[in-house]
Amino acid sequence: MSFITDPLVYYPISGILWFWHKIFAFLGGLLPWVNNADSNGIIWALSVIFLVVTLRIMLFWPAAKQIRFSRKMQEMQPRMKELQKRYKNDREKLAVETRKLQKSEGFNPLLGCLPMFIQIPVFLGLFHVLRSFNRMGTQFNALGMTAEETRNTGNYVFSADEVQSFLDARLFGAPLSSFISQPVEQFQAFVEPGAMLDFARWNILLVAIPLMVVSAVTTHLNARVSLSHQSPQAAANPQAKIMNQLMLWAFPIGILVTGAFWPMAILVYMVTNNLWTLAQQYYLYEKMAKEDDAAALQRREEQKSLAPKVGVKPVKAKNARPAGSALGSASRAQEGATSTIDVETDVASAADGEATPAGAASTPGAKPRPGQKPHAPGGQRSRPAQKASGSKPKSKKKKKKR
Repeated sequence: MSFITDPLVYYPISGILWFWHKIFAFLGGLLPWVNNADSNGIIWALSVIFLVVTLRIMLFWPAAKQIRFSRKMQEMQPRMKELQKRYKNDREKLAVETRKLQKSEGFNPLLGCLPMFIQIPVFLGLFHVLRSFNRMGTQFNALGMTAEETRNTGNYVFSADEVQSFLDARLFGAPLSSFISQPVEQFQAFVEPGAMLDFARWNILLVAIPLMVVSAVTTHLNARVSLSHQSPQAAANPQAKIMNQLMLWAFPIGILVTGAFWPMAILVYMVTNNLWTLAQQYYLYEKMAKEDDAAALQRREEQKSLAPKVGVKPVKAKNARPAGSALGSASRAQEGATSTIDVETDVASAADGEATPAGAASTPGAKPRPGQKPHAPGGQRSRPAQKASGSKPKSKKKKKKR
């Protein structure tokens, strides 16, 4: 795997660290109170810090995508459960409906997992590069070199002289590549061959323990901030409860326990990375909350614009009539025309009746004339005939009583 990890992970990471070390060493050389800037522990610590900052800036977009992925997954969880309940006996239909839901919501599970896949090799590569400055022993795949071999072996982009400057660097009296549980014989890698040690284990403890505590506390705070934005449905899941407790307590305690095996530079990396994560989470969650508020405000404004105003009657368009109204009007017009024809027919029939004597009976079996209604045999018209002129009878006026 070295033919993949070396050019893609280890050399780029060591190159970024080398770049920042050259920048800070140059700036430190301009300061009169900085002696031997290339081997100064503060300068090397700043180089590690800015290496972390550079990598986290590069991973900012994937981290933001991962947070949005988690939020979208929580929003979709109720509908996913509804689909699982509806198609619990049809796995094929459930898979099809799940893909439809994900497509409609713009949800891509592979894209959500991509940030995690990117960050894991970066972290492992950073750990490997910082650990490879001291290749003594066999911990963490070290090569088991002697002190002299370690000081004369390069570390990817770094030459052997630059490796020596890192091994000679002291952060408040402790070597950056040392760790609490490191055997005493490996301390010889931090001094020139045959020279006396200029530090003791208590120097490492004084620097490493505060870094371990800060790293554990910031890990706990990051977990608490992340879980505070978890939905109640997700938090109620039994598996999620176990994972939440691990994030809140097991991981921070694990840092305190395993921190004794981590080189000082790794602890500096952990503190910087956790502080960056804390600030990044606060920024992203605040930004997403503002986006949600703006979207909710826009929806309210749209609903308000569509609602009728107080005290104002809704205005109906005069010319714009729905299709149903037009059809209804047409049917009513047709009915009116039919009733008009019936009235005219009755009037014509009445006129014809005046021409015939009132007491005359109609001839049985005779056909009615055009426009005349048929009558029962031997029957007479019950409706009195009206004058063709259409004049109305005069109504009698009632006298008002005084």
